[in-house]
Amino acid sequence: MHIDIITVHPELLVSPFEHSIMKRAQDKGLLTVQVHDLRAFGHGRHQQVDDYQFGGGAGMVMMVEPLVACIEKLQSFRRFDEIIYLTPDGKRLNQGLTNQLSLKRNLLLICGHYKGIDERIREHFVTLEISIGDYVLSGGELPAAVLVDAIGRLLPGVLGDETSALFDSFQDNLLAPPVYTRPAEFRGWQVPEILMSGNFPKIEEWRHEQAYQRTTERRPDLLQKLDDQ
Repeated sequence: MHIDIITVHPELLVSPFEHSIMKRAQDKGLLTVQVHDLRAFGHGRHQQVDDYQFGGGAGMVMMVEPLVACIEKLQSFRRFDEIIYLTPDGKRLNQGLTNQLSLKRNLLLICGHYKGIDERIREHFVTLEISIGDYVLSGGELPAAVLVDAIGRLLPGVLGDETSALFDSFQDNLLAPPVYTRPAEFRGWQVPEILMSGNFPKIEEWRHEQAYQRTTERRPDLLQKLDDQ
């Protein structure tokens, strides 16, 4: 998979992709992430990429011309399956959407900043708008990092155990069950005996029961989605 990211603050996206699973994904050649500085397409000596909004009001808006120049240059290299704008008023990111995007080949992410991007970009280029939650951040860089991580870990060969992602929270509209590792006893706190029994059908049954109980207690709304399917 290839992911391009357009941003006015490329330095914010350096660390997330240079460590841990995302670094391994790139080292294996399973994921390529390229970050593009929008200011390279800006106007004048100061590489301007934002201006005051028409009609007045506080806050600057990312200009249409630099964004179009950047997008069209990238489109000359590859065809994008989705051009995604990270915005608080976009579609809420969930595991189902992440699963769908992990099947794509080329994605382009646009990170908003200031008051956002000129609406004409959304009307003529953006194919999908995504929000990572009902709150506002300073820009789209952190949401872009979240989205890339969520997608990247699903790519075949990225995780050490191919089945690991299948049992994450939300994959089946249930939260993940409790997990334990050695030692089996610490300060009198015991690991459930069933997990050390070697009876794998019973272990899976226990895990499903625990997942259902945890979801009931913490996210009953997920069970409603399960009932609606």
